[in-house]
Amino acid sequence: MTTLVCTSASKAAGPAAQTLPYPSFSSYVRVRQPVLLRTARSLTGNPSDAEDLLQTALTKTYVAWERIEDHRALDGYVRRALLNTRTSQWRKRKVDEFACDELPEPDPVPGGDDPAEQQALRDAMWRAIMRLPARQRAMVVLRYYEDLSEVQTAEVLGVSVGTVKSAVSRALGKLREDAELGLVRS
Repeated sequence: MTTLVCTSASKAAGPAAQTLPYPSFSSYVRVRQPVLLRTARSLTGNPSDAEDLLQTALTKTYVAWERIEDHRALDGYVRRALLNTRTSQWRKRKVDEFACDELPEPDPVPGGDDPAEQQALRDAMWRAIMRLPARQRAMVVLRYYEDLSEVQTAEVLGVSVGTVKSAVSRALGKLREDAELGLVRS
């Protein structure tokens, strides 16, 4: 099957007939700001810094708006401005370092255990849960991790409330007897 293409009309129209995708700077910002803000957030990690970074990059883009010939490449231009501005900020950052007699240690969290121990306990708990049968595992996760009631858990799984109660009870018993969890807790 052959498709006919008329090339003479498109050549005759020339560059004067091309319509710009963004007729004004404000229309570009209105349409593309959410996407560009996500890019800025990935560069800074802080929503407030990302907004400042984007504003600076958009200011640079506004100043160069008339000089940008290909408006289809605006995103690339702004992203490059974001990256260059962030790099300049990073280079200008001043870090004050000074020697001290004692290393500063964070104050212990009142009533809290060591974060490494807490993470080790969480990891051991997940491994123990993964060793449960699929049905018991689903009920434990819905009850204690998704915080559903026994009635809601029963509805989700299509079983009776009594089945949920007995299966969760058996699962908790297995978790209490789990050897790996016992080692981590002691």
